Amino acid sequence: MGPALIDLVEKWIIQDKIKNIHVDSNYQLNIEDAYTIRDYDIVIFLDASVEDIDGFMLTRVLPADKVNFSMHSVSPSFVLHLCKEIYDYTPEAFLMHIKGYSFDLEEGLSRKASENLNLAFNFMKDLLSGPEISTKHLTGQFS
Repeated sequence: MGPALIDLVEKWIIQDKIKNIHVDSNYQLNIEDAYTIRDYDIVIFLDASVEDIDGFMLTRVLPADKVNFSMHSVSPSFVLHLCKEIYDYTPEAFLMHIKGYSFDLEEGLSRKASENLNLAFNFMKDLLSGPEISTKHLTGQFS
């Protein structure tokens, strides 16, 4: 879901010639991502979710030194912690959870997952197309 949303946002950025927004898509988060996020004021991580949520949800990410490392990835909170420790900087960070339904290896998204992806994309477009993205806008809507 994350890479699919990044693709949509990237196409929108190019089509509308939007400046000051950078997108990056990886299969999984790695410790090296602390280097990438050190250059940004606001970072929004994206991921599919198995949680019982309605379409999508945005939550704040705080630095945490607990290493949630697995064969899959490190957590956004640990990447944020590394950024703080190595670069003495902590961008405002959020995690967009997009409700997924089937996580088996297969081509494409289910109809419902595609609907959730479109809801998340429309939210991101509204959020990112404002005159200036600020954490005030984010925290005012989601805590």
